[in-house]
Amino acid sequence: MAGHDGDGNAPEAQGTGLRAATPKEHRTVTRVTTILETAASAPDGIRLAALCAVLDAPKSSVHGLVQGLVATGYLVERDSGYVLGPAAGALLGAAVRPAPADLAGPAMERLLREFDETVMLGEPVGDSIVYVQVLESTQVIRYSAPLRTRRPLYPTSTGKVALAHRDTARRNAYLRARLPDERERARVREELAAVAAEGVAFNRGETLPDVSATAAGVFAGDGRLVACLAVAGPTPRIAERLDTVADAVRAAAAELSAKLSRTGGAPA
Repeated sequence: MAGHDGDGNAPEAQGTGLRAATPKEHRTVTRVTTILETAASAPDGIRLAALCAVLDAPKSSVHGLVQGLVATGYLVERDSGYVLGPAAGALLGAAVRPAPADLAGPAMERLLREFDETVMLGEPVGDSIVYVQVLESTQVIRYSAPLRTRRPLYPTSTGKVALAHRDTARRNAYLRARLPDERERARVREELAAVAAEGVAFNRGETLPDVSATAAGVFAGDGRLVACLAVAGPTPRIAERLDTVADAVRAAAAELSAKLSRTGGAPA
């Protein structure tokens, strides 16, 4: 019967002779996706020299990748720069079912009214979390979350939720790469087990000492984690009521999950 070794690694895939691999970054794939993400954030176009600087790669290498993306329609050359092409739009158009961001507005607005702290909807993207929707607190001193920017999975509250629902081998590989001390990894594994059991994660000043947050998972009808809903604010103001905020976030995330299930939302 298939299983895992003591460190959570998968054995050889049955009948293939190949070891079940833990996903990891590939330099070419990372460069291509970075080019597309950079172009997406520059609607007026991005020049080749700027792409080389972002990738910290030679012009010859980047030019070849860019020309390949132009040839396949994922980029279009415009005024000596590059913008997203029709092939990228076709991919986006294929996602016809409602995404979490399409349905999250009412729940996020209620959380903002109740606590007047910044509310965020994040989606797992590889080994990162990307905030796709943010409602900022109206208070002068507040947490401002960066939109469409990759954030680490650990120790962010949204990232902890994503890690808690990741398969064991990938979770352990992520922790080994970022936490060299085994005792620290063991502590984090216990924390993530509690996140999975309780349905809510906390970040009590771990990323920024002056900011604390809580998050809960949003799930598609088949049980897949597709997003994380979170509330964050200045630690001195939010710390004492973080448990109360967590209960509200968990309830709002459950409501959003139910909406996705009813509408058949969150594309595979």
